[in-house]
Amino acid sequence: MDLDMDPDDIFRDDEDDFDNDLYKQREATKEFVVYLVDASPKMFNTTSPDREKKNLQDLNGVFVFNVADRDYLDRPTARLIKEFDLIEESFMKDIGSRYGIVSGSRDNSLYNAIWVAQALLRKGSAKTADKRILLFTNEDDPFGGLKGAVKIDMVNTTLQRAKDAQDLGISIEVLPLGRPEEEFNISLFYADLIGLEGDELAQFMPSAGERLEDMKDQLRKRLFKKRIVRKINFAIANGLSIELNTYALIRPTTPGAITWLDSVTNHPLKTERSFICADTGALLQNSTKLFYPYKNESIKLSVEELSEIKRTSIRNLRLLGFKSLSCLKDYHNLRPSTFLFPSEEDVIGSTCIFIALHRSMLRLKRFAVAFYGLPTRPQLVALVAQVCKLLQYISLLNVPSIKFSYEEITKAGGQVEPPGMHMIYLPYSDDIRDNEELHSTSGVAAPCATDEQVRKAASLMKRIDLKDFSVCQFANPALQRHYAVLQTLALDEDEMPDIKDETVPDEEGMSRPGVVNALEEFKLSIYGDTYDEETENAGDKKESEASKKRKATSEIAVQEYAKYDWGDLADNGKLKDLTAAELKYYLTANNIPVAGKKEALISRILTHMGK
Repeated sequence: MDLDMDPDDIFRDDEDDFDNDLYKQREATKEFVVYLVDASPKMFNTTSPDREKKNLQDLNGVFVFNVADRDYLDRPTARLIKEFDLIEESFMKDIGSRYGIVSGSRDNSLYNAIWVAQALLRKGSAKTADKRILLFTNEDDPFGGLKGAVKIDMVNTTLQRAKDAQDLGISIEVLPLGRPEEEFNISLFYADLIGLEGDELAQFMPSAGERLEDMKDQLRKRLFKKRIVRKINFAIANGLSIELNTYALIRPTTPGAITWLDSVTNHPLKTERSFICADTGALLQNSTKLFYPYKNESIKLSVEELSEIKRTSIRNLRLLGFKSLSCLKDYHNLRPSTFLFPSEEDVIGSTCIFIALHRSMLRLKRFAVAFYGLPTRPQLVALVAQVCKLLQYISLLNVPSIKFSYEEITKAGGQVEPPGMHMIYLPYSDDIRDNEELHSTSGVAAPCATDEQVRKAASLMKRIDLKDFSVCQFANPALQRHYAVLQTLALDEDEMPDIKDETVPDEEGMSRPGVVNALEEFKLSIYGDTYDEETENAGDKKESEASKKRKATSEIAVQEYAKYDWGDLADNGKLKDLTAAELKYYLTANNIPVAGKKEALISRILTHMGK
């Protein structure tokens, strides 16, 4: 039997599917992290005389926190999170704190801790897993109490143990925790342990605090490591080609797939799909065919034929030529760009050729036009060289002799701008839609804003300008609530944690007299003083019940507002004695938002009164 499919869907481009591997990070690379927390007395206000040990090697001074029925380095379970949340109450009783490195003893708790962490991180290959040890401590000189040959020997053995771990592909990061009136001196010991020198040593401490803040902010965010999406071949000319790695810099983050469970056994359900003939109701056993309507005929296609039709090109990138950057417009970008970086894995010399192209494109202010042969949708693309911060600085100094370095430029612990190219997907002529004229009636002039209206709009924009705006400042509130609900259910908590919605408008800022006045003047310049926004809504001549209710509430508020001496209440600090309902009389009468707690209402009133 034939299946009637959506004509647009039958030839749908697989590359535009957000479940496609271009958008979905590969799961081959995992991240294993061991949090190594110093539990010496300096980290606590109170201490205990004993310290428990718990690790597979039975080494002194090391306690590996875990719960039953959970493997080490496994995903956090609800039980682990619940018990760890209570660790502050039970720490001194169950674990304890004491100095692990003391004079007269050969015990070396730091050496033991790195050894245990290294053993935990044996799981997984260094090629397919990122392995990290995060060391939290406020002791900058763990061997400061020792002297002579004993100190030298213990320092050297600890540094060697750290080097052995790093040689196995394990990175060690130190996150220093400050103590009152004492500055953490990374140079005393830990600079040698993690290999800091030169500028890295000078920049370490200023960036350490920001890294700790970032860890707190990202607890409820799903982070994606920089991973290669795929490797592609870039054909330049006359048989010359190089290898490039591609990276997906932006893609939508979703809550994740839902797993259906059996209501009785709680086991995952397996989904199966069957096709039933619409004419006979019989279950189809043979392979199905598809058809595409063309000139009143149904063109039948097998799965193999359809696959062959869609496969118009092999996956390759072919250079067509160069154009001035002024020819590339913002609206030419069809979807998030792909970042390109050279690879020497299979084609030696790719980096040198890429650098030559990169520098020439920057100097001549040009971008490359190329053909990207996706299997299902060949695409014209623009390759735009990205200027890194280092190059901008060098150009200001006019020092042409400085060589270009393809190292990541970092600032405050994070990459600022890596050198490379952005592959921007360009439209074909078929994809461009012509603008339709809004007012096409002959003899009727299209409306145009007056100079006064433009000035009022500009004044409003200046009043509500978002300084230092970045999309990185805003987390998806729907995702945050989703994870908060999951946490509440998984941990069997009584209350859901508070979620800060960073997309909510700044009500206090919008209620400032300057903003309110600019908004009113703009509305007045557009609609005039006879406009009633409650009744004139998109041709709806009947006043809705909600509108009537709002108007009645506003009239009552104006009447009640006149009964109070608001200036006297504000001057004598008596606004706090009023109820929230009474405070809303003032706000409603003055067209100020009434949402929020009592303190926010009082703040808006005082701001409006200029006090």
